[in-house]
Amino acid sequence: MSFKVLLVEDEISIADNVRMALQQEGLSLTHAKTVGEARLQMSRDHYAVIVLDVGLPDQSGFDFCRELRRTDQTPILFLTARASEVDKIVGFELGADDYLTKPFSPRELTLRVRALGQRGRKAAPTDRWGLFQVDHEKFRISFDGKPLELSRYEFKLLELLIRRPGVVFSRAQLMQSLWDDPEMSLERTVDAHIKSLRAKLKEVRPDLSPIQTHRGLGYSLSETGK
Repeated sequence: MSFKVLLVEDEISIADNVRMALQQEGLSLTHAKTVGEARLQMSRDHYAVIVLDVGLPDQSGFDFCRELRRTDQTPILFLTARASEVDKIVGFELGADDYLTKPFSPRELTLRVRALGQRGRKAAPTDRWGLFQVDHEKFRISFDGKPLELSRYEFKLLELLIRRPGVVFSRAQLMQSLWDDPEMSLERTVDAHIKSLRAKLKEVRPDLSPIQTHRGLGYSLSETGK
């Protein structure tokens, strides 16, 4: 079984070792050197497992784990040199699913990542938030039980908003994260897609407006998913 893994690690040599180990087992790896890069990658794609260092240049991996657990249940494995019992306890209390210290066995890491990926798929073949259900493998989103007929960019846009409910994305952020050639597109393109999405959601539930406009800032999905 193959799935996508996001590695958040600032040491290139360690990232190369992890990439080699996972690719030998047929797993796809995306590498982010900072938390900021990780957020960008997560806005662009869906990952089955996150492998996360603690000591990162822009933010602590512990803080990032805490942030993710507010809205995201993707399995997280800490891969770090911090080997004290206190650090391990903190990691698990913040919501980590596994904790592996450096230096590490590439084979052990691969086995743990694969176990987390399999567990995640069995537990949640689809993501749910409020009245939304996202099937990432079939690229399908349902609202209040009804599948929506979405274009490629409508799917990507709505899937991102569902993944980060309550987070306000500017038009520029959405363009940069989702469009293949953001420099060649206009920000009003985002507005047009938002308008189309709202119309399709209204066809299902005329009484609800889950996509919210923040004047002068951008768009977000209602924190209740309704």
